[in-house]
Parts: sequence; C-alpha cells; structure tokens
Amino acid sequence: MFVEWEAPEEITRPYPLILVHGGGGQLTDWRGTPDGRPGWADLFVDAGYLVYLVDRPAHGRSWAHPDVVGAPGDQFSYEMAIGLFDTPIPGHDQSAWGGGIGDPGLDQLIAGMGFLPQDLAESQRLDQDRIARLLDRTGPAVLVTHSAGGPAGWLAADARPDLVKAHVAIEPMGPPFFEFGPGVRLDWGLAAAPLQYSPTVEHPSALEEDPSAYSLPSLQGLPVVVVVGETSPFTEWEEQVVNYVNAAGGSAELLNLGDEGPRGNGHAMMLERNSDEAIVPILDWIARVS
Repeated sequence: MFVEWEAPEEITRPYPLILVHGGGGQLTDWRGTPDGRPGWADLFVDAGYLVYLVDRPAHGRSWAHPDVVGAPGDQFSYEMAIGLFDTPIPGHDQSAWGGGIGDPGLDQLIAGMGFLPQDLAESQRLDQDRIARLLDRTGPAVLVTHSAGGPAGWLAADARPDLVKAHVAIEPMGPPFFEFGPGVRLDWGLAAAPLQYSPTVEHPSALEEDPSAYSLPSLQGLPVVVVVGETSPFTEWEEQVVNYVNAAGGSAELLNLGDEGPRGNGHAMMLERNSDEAIVPILDWIARVS
C-alpha cells in the first residue's frame, strides 16, 4: 500500500488522520478539486493535523496484481461518474462537473479514476491488513473514509481496536448486506471481508437471520459519524448503516451536511464547489470526539 504524509509546522491535534479514498479513486481525491483549489488533505493540515493518505491496494500507486485481486474489473466510466456524482436531484447545485461528457470538470474527475477490483472481499481484506499495519507505525489515529473505502474503516477498527480513535465514514458503501452483482456482496453486514462478531459467526448468513443476536466488540465505545451530502442518493439508506452499527453495540450518529450549513452536496463533497465549507462540520466533529 502506497502511503504519503504531510504535517503542519506545528502539530496541534492529538491524533493523526488517515484518509482512505473510495472505489476506483486514489489518494489524489483528497489532494485537490477539479476546479484547482486545495483539497481536504491541505485543509486538515491547516487545522493542525498530521495527515496520512493511502492508495488502497490495487488502486493508484499501489500494485494491482491479477493473481491477488483478480483480473481488472470495469474501468470507471463517464456514465458511472454521472450516475454517482452528478445525479439530477433537485437542489444538487454544488457539483463541480455538471456539464456531462466533455465537461472539463468531469474530464478532470474521470482522469483520476481507475478500475474496480473484481474480488471485493479480497480487496477489502488487503485494505484491512495494510491499514492495520500502518496504524502499527502511526500509533492511535482517526480514520476518514469515503464510499467504497468505508469498509476499510470498519475492518481496520476490527483488527486494531485500540489504535482507531474515531471513524468518519463519508457516505460509506452500503446498505448492510447489499449485493452489487453476482458474488459481490457485503456478506458480513458492513463489509464483504469477515468481521469478528460476538458470539463467533460460523457463516455470515446467520447475521441476516438474526442481526440482533450478534455484536461487534471493536465498535463498542468507538465514536463513529456517518456523513451524507444533503442531495446525495446515499441519504436514502445511510441511516441503515448507522442503525446497524448501533444495533451491533456501537455508537454512531448521522451527520447530514445540509443540517449543518453546507447545502446541495452530493456523493463527493470533498471535490465539489463548496468543499471548503463542507469540511467544517467534519472538523468540528473530530475535534469534539478526539
């Protein structure tokens, strides 16, 4: 896993942040916006945080060996990007790439997108292993994940519960147990890779039969916030993620940016025109819990 870091001249915050990008993306998603402004990584540093950015295994500058994660899946297309990032929802006016195919902003977004690994469970298992090993080096940290990087947050906390101090899950992959295609499913509720439930789960199908019978010890006492954009299609079901975490013994809350001031955001608020405002409620939440 490729990792880079940046720090302010004086670190004033108690824990570093580990930024985990979404599906098909890479750490550059946090580095800048399609219209050329500084990204959230710089804003986190400006707020006094030591920041680590990762290219998840098989993404960006991290190797993608087909013998490990399978043959490359579909390249992230313009059609996928429009459907995910620029959905025609009333009030969604913060998109930085609203011109459709040929729009310079959308071109800039697509230029940084890669393929999606075919083996979702193995991809997430690699995320868990590498981020856990990164935590062994960084010490206690706050995870900030986005979209398909969300399961990496649950899994890293599962592997290193003493080192994950909080989890900011920005529109994480879901809802629980969702099936994205044949053999591509969140079998373990929040992830496709195994999570350690109590009592021990022999087969993940048992979780759907009676979810209330199992807890996730790694999430107990861990501050979690699930962040959604006001006009994102993810608002329809992210509350299910919050409810699932809490039913499993966790302590999660839902933060809709529209309730905190920033209006009209979609799935990629860190790349949209009001990204400087959209980060403020997240900074406030991290400061409050850590």
